[in-house]
Amino acid sequence: MAERKRVLVVGGNGYLGQHLLVSLVGAGEPLPYDLAFTHHRPVPPPELLSVISSAIPFRVDLHTGDGFEAISQFFGQPHVVVNCAAISVPRACEVDPDAAMATNVPSSLVNWLLSFEGCDPFLIHLSTDQVYEGIKSFYKEEDETVPVNMYGKSKVAAEEFITSKCSNFAILRSSIIYGPQTVAPVEKSLPIQWIDKVLAAGQEVEFFYDEFRCPIYVKDVVNIIISLIKKWQSDGEPMQLFVNVGGPDRVSRMEMAKSVATYRGYDLSLIKSVSASSVNRGVASPADISMDISKLIRLLSITPVSFGHGVKDTLQSSNAS
Repeated sequence: MAERKRVLVVGGNGYLGQHLLVSLVGAGEPLPYDLAFTHHRPVPPPELLSVISSAIPFRVDLHTGDGFEAISQFFGQPHVVVNCAAISVPRACEVDPDAAMATNVPSSLVNWLLSFEGCDPFLIHLSTDQVYEGIKSFYKEEDETVPVNMYGKSKVAAEEFITSKCSNFAILRSSIIYGPQTVAPVEKSLPIQWIDKVLAAGQEVEFFYDEFRCPIYVKDVVNIIISLIKKWQSDGEPMQLFVNVGGPDRVSRMEMAKSVATYRGYDLSLIKSVSASSVNRGVASPADISMDISKLIRLLSITPVSFGHGVKDTLQSSNAS
């Protein structure tokens, strides 16, 4: 009988981490993987633990690597590691670049993986569309990475570190990830829920008409990660992969807001169109980092849902909760 694969989700109590863990636990009976996750809090959220009781939590300091050896001892060397941990707020990275580099470049994680004997674990690492400069539409994976802010620079540094050290990896350059709230609510503001809240209050709100992204529904990101794990298992060979992970629609911030307003029936006049250049956010922001996702579709036969469909599902989930 083949050995059961051990999957470790790093940053399991974050937004994507929680959605991924819940999906992995619900992937079938019996659970196809042995599952563990890391967290940085003293204890993981009880709401999460109650839903994923079969997953083993480990407290880990990603800066120092403290906690990784406990995983080796009590869980075993993982076959698959999904790194969702990051400081992903661009302004926070700009304010504290040292912390951004220490967290976003997974040096302690990679060094731990390199210490394994007789095992070449598959590392799936979440990067960002902000590695691109933002001066054209529909970036391809082979385009030059020219980040304009510290967040993007830390993520490029992470990509370079992984590719120089690892032989078995998939780096996912993700756009804005949106979708329903997690089982243990995260502290950060979720984009669709925030737009819904301010428009529901009848506030006039400014949105940029000239900053473009390809937002991706969180359940599509989860499906992409699970499909990559299955592909690695079936192929039986190391991967060295970069892939753009975005939705099929290139939308401005203003168009994102209009999608929410149209679905909810809010007054569209509340949405005020402004240029991104008119606002000082304390951090440079790329204008257009829309991405070509043809490689993703070709590789995994996954076509992410449209932004409008994702907004509908997100808001219906909000209504039900």
